[in-house]
Amino acid sequence: MRNDLKPNQPLSEAQRPDDFRSRKAIRRAWRRRGLAGLAFCCALALVGVVQAQIPPLTRADRGEAFVPDPSIIERITLGFDAVLSDYYWLVAIQAVGGSAAVDANAGGHVGQLIDVVTTLNPWVGHPYRFAAVWLTESEENVRTANRLLERGINHHPEEWRNRFYLGFNLFYYLMEYESAAEQIQAASGLPGAPAYLPRLVARLRSETAEIDVAEAFLIELVQGTDDPVLQEGYRAGLDEIEIERKARFLDEARKIYRDRRGQDIATVESLREGPNPVLVGLPSPEPDSLPVALSRQSRWLLDDEQDEIVSSFYGSRYRLHFDAVSRAKANGWAAARQEGTLHAEERGSL
Repeated sequence: MRNDLKPNQPLSEAQRPDDFRSRKAIRRAWRRRGLAGLAFCCALALVGVVQAQIPPLTRADRGEAFVPDPSIIERITLGFDAVLSDYYWLVAIQAVGGSAAVDANAGGHVGQLIDVVTTLNPWVGHPYRFAAVWLTESEENVRTANRLLERGINHHPEEWRNRFYLGFNLFYYLMEYESAAEQIQAASGLPGAPAYLPRLVARLRSETAEIDVAEAFLIELVQGTDDPVLQEGYRAGLDEIEIERKARFLDEARKIYRDRRGQDIATVESLREGPNPVLVGLPSPEPDSLPVALSRQSRWLLDDEQDEIVSSFYGSRYRLHFDAVSRAKANGWAAARQEGTLHAEERGSL
């Protein structure tokens, strides 16, 4: 048998025994695993490094809402931006926990955390809309959420949901209807956007936008989340809108009664009484989705103080309020902005 090997010539990879090649492959795999483990440990260590870069404060000084400045983290991530982003994302989720709502201070904390998350990794998706859902308890919270949504729009220009949530905030909390319409109109042309969005834009730009737009937004929000707590809150808002539509139907019947009888109704029941009743029957004063077992035996009432028909189920008419955020709060924010503008103009004239 001919031997083509020269003395002291090393064997090629193909000439070496199979068990030798197998052992070499195993060693390479372990080295890769070791490097991956080392990288993970380094990433965890970076969390401590970040905290070490912050001026020393006592726990009482900084409180539970303390979050490192995103600019500090950016300078020292050593290429582990995504890992640290995931870490602070988990912190943000934990900060919310199982709450149905967060107060303004907790909202500020969540906003800071999501700012860190999206600064380190602006290509994430859900955290932008997570901020929009939870940052609603003060005007500052809402505007923080809007800035985060705008960052999401810059990095995900084809994602219609970020513009949708931004439009909702502008409409619902800040009453900036034209700006809201612009965002919804932009969203309507993006891939996957619902077909009704152009109609929503038209409603936003009409004088009777409030109830129709609120209903359309809430329906989309119900469909856009898997969180049962949030879904229940959105559905409660839809129930209120249902009762408001029924009350407006009774308002129209009341006008007809006045025209026919030359006088106002004594009670809401008057609408179906007499020889020529305006209505054959009254709509239910409770949401149609309410199980019979949970009925409160509600009635339609005349609110003498407000001179309007109300359901005893809610005790008042719908004023575009959702969960803890009411139209009164939005009006208060608007008034504060106006007052601040007037004061600035007064100082400028001195």
